[in-house]
Amino acid sequence: MSRSFTREDTRRLASILAEAAQAEVMPRFRNLPEGAVRDKTSPRDLVTDADEAAERLIATRLSKLHPGAVLIGEEASTRNPALLNMLVDADLAFLIDPIDGTRNYVAGLPLFGMMIAACHRGDVIAGVIYDPVSRDSALAVRGEGAWMEYENGKQATLAVAAPAPPEDMDGLISTGALPEPLRTTVNSNLSRLGSTASLRCAAHEYRMLAAGHSHIALYNQLTAWDHAAGWLLHREAGGYAARFDGSPYKPTHRSGGLLYAPDAGSWHAARKALLGDAVPDAEG
Repeated sequence: MSRSFTREDTRRLASILAEAAQAEVMPRFRNLPEGAVRDKTSPRDLVTDADEAAERLIATRLSKLHPGAVLIGEEASTRNPALLNMLVDADLAFLIDPIDGTRNYVAGLPLFGMMIAACHRGDVIAGVIYDPVSRDSALAVRGEGAWMEYENGKQATLAVAAPAPPEDMDGLISTGALPEPLRTTVNSNLSRLGSTASLRCAAHEYRMLAAGHSHIALYNQLTAWDHAAGWLLHREAGGYAARFDGSPYKPTHRSGGLLYAPDAGSWHAARKALLGDAVPDAEG
């Protein structure tokens, strides 16, 4: 991997998210007028005026900071799915999730985040997950670790939880997008874990994982902007992740599921506990 991305480069991404949060996201929070919320693919897949305005501002700032970079935003990709095909060959591409947890945002629940991942030829090289409410950032640079930066200037290194047997694991489990019969299998096995929850916000789930506040997470819908930054954050915090068949994750993957754990041993234990002997197809 030839292209590098520094910690200072990554902090600039966090600053862009903070600017978009202050200008477009927080002024509309609990203040969305009629018509400002729309369905995309279903009533559970929402977009708001805030999502679209924040993505435009983020894309504008990124294009000035990194001229020529490929910009792949969630909302732009909804309009033009072919944008994702540019990820493989781009020397520098940015995956943008202007508001992750839009359903929480619309409900007035202060549990949503903003994410950017920087990629080089399909590999994630840096990522930021910003919390517009607490105004702090979780950052990661490939090969250089993961850390928190708070509004008061304090920093803290991120590290995943210690390995644990399944019965002592806290899991962040999303099963809604799992195909049958796998969905029924996983749901019937949730009691094998110590506890399970879903925050309806991958941004905050990834922050919890990387900070050691949960052991595992399971996802099936692999939209790149939802997972690229969080995958790197978890990896650089010392964690282990793979698709359900054990193959490595790349942001170019669109299927095959994702399972996260503190290390390879606990990954295999969690996979056995939740999926049993099922090995879903991980093509794509």
